[in-house]
This record gives sequence, structure tokens and C-alpha cells, in this order.
Amino acid sequence: MRRAIWQAGMRCSSSSSFAPEHLPVMREEVLELLRCKQGGIYVDATLGLGGHARAVLEKIQPGGLLIGLDRDQESLEKAALLLQPYSVSTRLLHENYKNLPLVLNNLGIKSIDGILVDLGVSSYQLLLPERGFSFQSDAMLDMRMDRTQQLTAADLVNGLPEEQLAEIIHRYGEERFSRRIAAAIVAAREGARVTRCSQLAAIVKGAVAGRGSQSLHPATRTFQALRIAVNQELEGLQEFIADALTYLRPGGRMAVIAFHSLEDRIVKRSFRMLAGFCICERPSDLCTCPRQARARVVTPRPLTPGDAELAANSRARSAKLRALERT
Repeated sequence: MRRAIWQAGMRCSSSSSFAPEHLPVMREEVLELLRCKQGGIYVDATLGLGGHARAVLEKIQPGGLLIGLDRDQESLEKAALLLQPYSVSTRLLHENYKNLPLVLNNLGIKSIDGILVDLGVSSYQLLLPERGFSFQSDAMLDMRMDRTQQLTAADLVNGLPEEQLAEIIHRYGEERFSRRIAAAIVAAREGARVTRCSQLAAIVKGAVAGRGSQSLHPATRTFQALRIAVNQELEGLQEFIADALTYLRPGGRMAVIAFHSLEDRIVKRSFRMLAGFCICERPSDLCTCPRQARARVVTPRPLTPGDAELAANSRARSAKLRALERT
């Protein structure tokens, strides 16, 4: 385990004083799907600013325990303050959710009642200019969720060969102009390093001027792709879901919120495989899927935010919530 357990209620550092309003996505739907019970043990594997965690903690008292993980140290500090009234019932750790089995083993916990994974970048990270996630800022190109890691978006933009850069933008951004964008980036960096969000946004905009969607900023998909690559967001997600299921008690549930199609496809595929369905789409006589049901898909179709939530929080518009129950 990389980090010791944090104390809820710890003082925030001066570098994390910015606090945009935090609205946990589909809060009520998450609580309903997890079926939180008094005295239960739950994991918020992507704690963020703690909005979902606080809602869970309210439901599992008395005697419940919530384990919160996050790659972002600043988010953990802020979540600790929010969750301070429940400090006895929380264990907060600076850790990647994919290391959950190691975390639970080190805590001596053999089984849990529920787990929530809220994938993607948080509003806090996106809106804090110094984090370098947004094409709308003039900050340094960073995009690291865990600022202790070395690799940044600027390293990729300035160091990758054109072909590899185009592949990342195409694969993770689903950008049809990926080759054109990669060529423009390589041409621009020959004069000087591309180090700022505004620089990259202008390069992308110039490369696809008049060709892309009128409703979407031209740099949206490129920035998404670089963020996913920097943080390795998709690597190991399917394996994590399978590993996490083994820690759920029978009847325990896992809820996953995805914000783009790449994540959601992995979640959907993983859930179906664990429920014993075919995921290869081959003829039955050629199917090699395990077909061993270890769980039940609770949400045949993903839940999405309602009109009232979208009116209050437009950033929730792309969210899809799926749940799986261990049998």
C-alpha cells in the first residue's frame, strides 16, 4: 500500500483552497442500488470530494464502515473535512482504486457489502486551473489525477511520435481527425514545446477548423484522450471489476458510474461476463466465453440523470450508472 490511512477532518493544505460546488451524480439512484444497511462495510473507490461517501455514511450508521480511496491527494484532504463528523466510521487512503484487493487485505477486511466506482475526472480537478485538465484555461498541460506521478500531458504532447500521438487521440478520444491533429501538434512543437492548455487548444482548433461538430469544442476529444492516457484510466478496469466482485458478500452490490462510451463499454462487458452471458458475439458453437454466472446484472440498461438533476448539474449529462449483484 502506497499511503497510510488518512484521518478524517485533517487540515487542508494551502494549495487546495479552491472548492467548487460539489454535486454527487445520481446520489439517490446510487443509494438505492447499493441498498446501504446499518453496520455494513462499503467502499467508495473513487472518493472525490466525498459527496457520495457522506450519503452512504448517513445510511450505514450506527456501526458501519466506509473505506474511501482516491488518487488525488487534494481531493482526499477536502473529503476528510466533509466527512469529519463520521471520522470514527471512515478510513481514507491515497490510493488507486485498482489496488483495492491490496487495501482490503492490509486492513484485514475479507468481505464488504457494497462498492461504488465513479469513473473519470471530477469537477474539482476540471475547474481548478492549475491542474491543467481544461482546454478553457491557460494553465500548464498537466492532467495528472495523482500529482506524485511523473508523466504529464505535456510529456505526451512533446515526446510521442506523430503516429503514436494520433493513435492515442483516435483510440481514447474517438476523434476522426486524429491524424490531422497529431500532425499539427508535431509541426507546432518543432518551433517550441507545447506546454499550456491554451496552446494545445488553439493548435487543435486550427487543425479541424470548420470540420468538426458545431456544438462541441474542437479540442474536447483530444483533451479527453490525453487525460485517459496520462492516468491510464482504462487499463485494468475489467480486471478490477472481476477482482472487486470476489470481496462482495452474496447479495452485495457494485455500482459504477461512467462518463464516456469507452468506460461504459468496458463496464457493460465486464458485468455481462460475470453474469455468465456471452460477450464474444460469435455463433454458439464457436463461443469461448466462460458462461459461469458469479453475479446478476441489476441494471439491464444503464440509469441516467433525470431532468431535475440535469437542470442543477449539467456536467452529469453523460453519466451512466450500472450495478451488479454478487450471487
